[in-house]
Amino acid sequence: MSALKLANLALLVLFPVAWAAPLMRAGLLPLFGLSEISVLSGLQSLWETDIFLALLVTALALVAPYMKTVGLALIHYNLASPRLLPAITVMGKLAMADIFLVAIYIVVVKGVGHARIETAWGLYLFTFCVLASLLLSGLTKRQLPQTD
Repeated sequence: MSALKLANLALLVLFPVAWAAPLMRAGLLPLFGLSEISVLSGLQSLWETDIFLALLVTALALVAPYMKTVGLALIHYNLASPRLLPAITVMGKLAMADIFLVAIYIVVVKGVGHARIETAWGLYLFTFCVLASLLLSGLTKRQLPQTD
């Protein structure tokens, strides 16, 4: 289980990196330069324009995946009951919703034709972190002793 512990602890570092990394580069028409958008810069803009959406994205992109990772670490180090694992797994699935929101945004903007958008490495890092977190919770569930 030590490999699971290390991988999960690595996610505690990788998630904040993914939040600051550029998810995409966007701009108006091909003539203008592209500005990089990260989870954090996107949230910053949302807080100024749409508080409800900012709260939703904050919950899906920041709170859910990080709390899931912390919860899984607590289970790994026997500081929390393994009975929390189903709830922790649900939090990881909520983080996946944020990736779908970004993907829908990219498809919509590309379809408009007046804007230019390119995916960046942060989107892949964030997706990797969420998928790795889901995998780690599944592997943790398999390694825990079955109590029936």
